[in-house]
Amino acid sequence: MRNDLHNRRHFLSQSGLGIGGVAAAWLLHQEGLLGAPIRPELEERHFDLAPKQPHHVPKAKAMISIFMQGGPSHHDLFDPKPVMEKMNGKPFPGTIKYDSTDQASSKIFASPWKFSKHGQCGTEISELLPCLAKAVDEITLVRSMHTGVNNHGQSISALNTGLITAGRPVWGSWLSYGLGTFNQSLPAYVVLTDSASLPVLGVSNFSNGWLPSLFQGTVVRAKEPRILNLDPPVHLKGKPQENLLGYLSGLNKSFSQGHPLETDLEARIASFELAARLQSAGREALDLSQETEETKKLYGFHIPQSAEYAARCLIARRLIERGVRFVQILSRNQMWDNHGAILSSLPSNCLAVDRPSAALVLDLKRRGLLDSTAVTWGGEMGRLPVIQNDTGREKIGRDHNTYGFSWWLAGGGFKKGHVHGATDDFGHHAVKDVVNHYDLLATLLHLFGLDPKKLTYQRNGQHMSLVENPSARVVKEILA
Repeated sequence: MRNDLHNRRHFLSQSGLGIGGVAAAWLLHQEGLLGAPIRPELEERHFDLAPKQPHHVPKAKAMISIFMQGGPSHHDLFDPKPVMEKMNGKPFPGTIKYDSTDQASSKIFASPWKFSKHGQCGTEISELLPCLAKAVDEITLVRSMHTGVNNHGQSISALNTGLITAGRPVWGSWLSYGLGTFNQSLPAYVVLTDSASLPVLGVSNFSNGWLPSLFQGTVVRAKEPRILNLDPPVHLKGKPQENLLGYLSGLNKSFSQGHPLETDLEARIASFELAARLQSAGREALDLSQETEETKKLYGFHIPQSAEYAARCLIARRLIERGVRFVQILSRNQMWDNHGAILSSLPSNCLAVDRPSAALVLDLKRRGLLDSTAVTWGGEMGRLPVIQNDTGREKIGRDHNTYGFSWWLAGGGFKKGHVHGATDDFGHHAVKDVVNHYDLLATLLHLFGLDPKKLTYQRNGQHMSLVENPSARVVKEILA
């Protein structure tokens, strides 16, 4: 036997692969610190958009998510602060975390717009939102939203997917996965994008992440043609197309049987079949000529600044009443990111969205759809209580603030005419009945009859979910 094999290095290498390694693995397992092994997917899983049973009786059956990207200023729209009026222009008596430090100022900037009480509930709303003020008895105004992530992308991810990390499924995809849809001739999850641009993060705003591709959002364009290529070529119309699609369906099914674990293939086949059905169902759902002039005026079609957004709000209502599960209305990139010139840009933004947003709520109500349709309106952040860019009154703005801001919610089981939570005297931090992003997501799932702990997707041996924060709670105080 060679003695040179029994040196220190040899002993360590052998023991590392021997009983010592086994002992270490056993101890890690006992402490719950050993990662789950990644198991290959050996059993076929089938995914479809057929209606699914929720975990408990739901209050909401459909949802319209209105996402105002950039950060609408809660100081100037939803959250009046008398203390700031008294201290306007004086130094802020505390510490502020700025995002744009090069333009930072400590001067308090009280809202230049008046607030008044409205409706039977007496909720205070800014003069910039006169139409929402008329619908205020239908909404819950949450003044204590919080993500605590002071950048657009991460805060959008937090509100949309539950975590700030990229690549996760958005809540529209989760609802489609968990509940399916009522109308198999329309997508379960529809995205109505702004004609100018997508928001920050682009298509990630409606991504299925690692859920099967079947559950990603389907984009409907802001301008005609809203869905491209709905009309078949002249030579294929009628029976020729029917025969061709039947033959293609047979080929697809035969091929997919030999690839049972290819969820992307399954999703692509389903999307082709849906595209065929959209030729009639999609065209009818998007045909606004069927609407009365009174309805169009209610939404603001006659106002040039709001006409484009009004059309998308009206389309959202038409999709919901035809059985679509989730409709997402997106504002353009950084629309509400009022770092400067807020005195002109904020009123312009409000003119574009106030009337259509309020009309959507009232129109759903008069058609008997509001009680079963949850509507949410808000952005990824609010703004700071101090001046940014102090180089002249017409140039001033407000910086980011994710520590306390406002959203409003309506229908689908939310209280009516209710205000929840509060920020401090300067609207900087949520201090009462805080609603974190994961609390909001847990509450929405609850309204749809879904238990966040049970709505999971198995991935690499782990059960993933939309709400993974253990401290997340259903905010029962805002539920009817």
